[in-house]
Amino acid sequence: MKKTVLLIAALASVATVNAAGPGGERLDTLRTYELQNVQVVSTRADKKTPVAYSDMSKSQIKTLNKGKDMPWILNFTPSVTTSSDAGMGIGYTAIHVRGTDPTRINITANGIPVNDAESSQLYWVNMADFASNLESIQIQRGVGTSTNGAGAFGATVNMQTENISQKAYGQLDLSGGSYGTHKETFSFSTGLLGGHWGFQGRLSNIGSDGFIDRASSRLNSYFLQGGYFADNTVVKFITFNGTEKTYMAWDYASKADMEKYGRSYNPSGIYTDKNGNVAFYKNQTDNYHQQNYQLLWNQRWSSDWNTNVAFHYTRGDGYYEQMKEDQKLYKYLMTKNTDLMANLVRQKKMLNDFYGFIASANYDNHNGLTATIGGGWNKYDGDHFGKVLWSGSPYIWLEDGMQVYYNDGVIFNPDHEYYRNNAKKTDGNIYGKINYEFLPGLSGYVDLQYRHISYKMDGTSQEFDEDHNQRPLILDRKYDFFNPKFGLVYNITSEHTVYASYAIAHKEPTRNDFEDMMAETDAVDPQAERLNDLEVGYKYQSGIFNAGVNFYYMDYDNQFVLTGAQDSNGEMVARNIKDSYRMGVELMAGLRPFKGFEWNINATLSKNRAKNMNVTVINEDWSQSYANVGTTKLAYSPDVIVNNIFTYEYKDLRASLMSKYVSEQNMTNSGFKKYLNTDGKTYTSAVIDAMFVSDLDLSYTFKMKGLKSATVGVTVYNLFNEEYESNGSCSMNFKNENGKIVAYDGGWAWSTYSAQAPTHFLAHLSITF
Repeated sequence: MKKTVLLIAALASVATVNAAGPGGERLDTLRTYELQNVQVVSTRADKKTPVAYSDMSKSQIKTLNKGKDMPWILNFTPSVTTSSDAGMGIGYTAIHVRGTDPTRINITANGIPVNDAESSQLYWVNMADFASNLESIQIQRGVGTSTNGAGAFGATVNMQTENISQKAYGQLDLSGGSYGTHKETFSFSTGLLGGHWGFQGRLSNIGSDGFIDRASSRLNSYFLQGGYFADNTVVKFITFNGTEKTYMAWDYASKADMEKYGRSYNPSGIYTDKNGNVAFYKNQTDNYHQQNYQLLWNQRWSSDWNTNVAFHYTRGDGYYEQMKEDQKLYKYLMTKNTDLMANLVRQKKMLNDFYGFIASANYDNHNGLTATIGGGWNKYDGDHFGKVLWSGSPYIWLEDGMQVYYNDGVIFNPDHEYYRNNAKKTDGNIYGKINYEFLPGLSGYVDLQYRHISYKMDGTSQEFDEDHNQRPLILDRKYDFFNPKFGLVYNITSEHTVYASYAIAHKEPTRNDFEDMMAETDAVDPQAERLNDLEVGYKYQSGIFNAGVNFYYMDYDNQFVLTGAQDSNGEMVARNIKDSYRMGVELMAGLRPFKGFEWNINATLSKNRAKNMNVTVINEDWSQSYANVGTTKLAYSPDVIVNNIFTYEYKDLRASLMSKYVSEQNMTNSGFKKYLNTDGKTYTSAVIDAMFVSDLDLSYTFKMKGLKSATVGVTVYNLFNEEYESNGSCSMNFKNENGKIVAYDGGWAWSTYSAQAPTHFLAHLSITF
């Protein structure tokens, strides 16, 4: 495939662009451009849609796309927080919106779902440099419009890939800087060939050693699209892939370990070698290859009607490998002796296929009425299995702390398999929506969606019951959801707009939700979530000033909220909370007082709470009971988020100072900000501290003979060297002391953090020819 891309690129450099067809006809380029956008029209919001949203144009994306993952490009949009395991914004990164975790954020590319069907999360590490091929991004906060995909619940990121250019070009983008970080991207377009055909593509290589020890990332990707264009028809075939090898950094480190070993300390892969020395396993890595295909057909039937149909297929193939110490060998089917333990290396693999289609018909009478009917059907089929690659000598711990080695009856076969299961998930939806201007400036909006999910799992799990028998993984669930949305938009004048909407959304549990419940002795069946979302807003826009305010109240039934704990795989655990809410106000303003200068600021002030929260209390006789701690803060949900951007452009010079403030975040839903240590005197924090971080971006564009443009620049991240963490995990115990609930260590509590890089930089060069 790489040879194919390079061949097309070579052709592009010598191609003669001919805008006329074989018969001498000339395409309506504006209509062709609009037709390329039809694929996202049905799921995007516009000025007549009563939802809270933010748009990013191609030029805005390019300005921020210096090599870091997509969450860093979205970082300064309202209500967004980001995290990076490696501390550099490359590798395993994620976004939260209004405190909603990544598994509840729906992400689409050209209207096609790209969230993993089982985890409901998009792993950006598998789509490296995808931003280099985007025409636009829209982030809808709250329920938003009807969308396709498993994560369609608390927020939506709607990405549109770039339109195929009418003119030929080649572009080389290079970045390099701190912590061995580099990015090389070559892009090209043939322009319009023969009046009806065009090809466009990209090759990318991204690498970083990471700020966190050993947290390296090696990412390779390509993007290729070809299209046929007529006045009323666009057909495009798109394929893109990503391969990644990333050293694990998701175990995080305690503050005590950071003080002892440094803030970049990484406990992942730690073990004690045969000589008693502490070592780190070299191949504690995540490895994955993801291949995507999309076939898009956009058709204009008349001035009032257009349709889009898209077919998609994604193949995923990967594994992660771990050194694990002191593992009970019966849990790996290596012995029936439940006391035998050993150090071992395990590999957890998955192979999956995801395919389906989406379609919509869009009507616009150009007199105040627009309507869409659409839907989609998607099927996931995935195999999950685990192998033991290597095992050390088995041993039994004696009461005096001595180890006795014992090999009898232990299986040592290479690639020994200890669990295997298959999952099949079918997800279908249909929707219809109407926007009608029934009075001058006053529009009503109705959006109705029905969604059906069938989810089956069969095989063996990684969990064992109290009798040491391996638990089967058998699941057969069906969900039927009706998601209505209603709203009004009133354009008081061309400058003033008010809107209000009410929407209901539902979401099924994820694979992790089911598996994590199996690991609990008092397991409770995961329940589907329900969200009631009220949004009320006002917008003002003029030539030099724009502003907006959006009030939201998101009331949940059985909301899945992160608990702060991590499961045996290192993934964050979520649990149903019966009654909870998120409410707040989003403020946005932009000022252009004179040519070249722009000031943009947005802020979110919110209250995120769980009602009647229960914690598990350990009694004096070691029995357990529940205690109600009342209304508490939801985990990983800051009360205040503020983004500020100053931009100045003078001729070919551009400078931008971007700042972000995030208030402290609790890491559990218990309401406790700290817990008592075993010494009975000191405390350990259970919060992620507030942070204020600024980035400075400078660039200069040259006009050189033989080139369309050449831009050089540098971005300095964390300009003022803030010492902060973007994520963490926490667990604590609770006891009742004289009628008061106390949080304490109990011998196995923890607070770990994802430390972020100090001041660092990326220099960049972009050449277009």
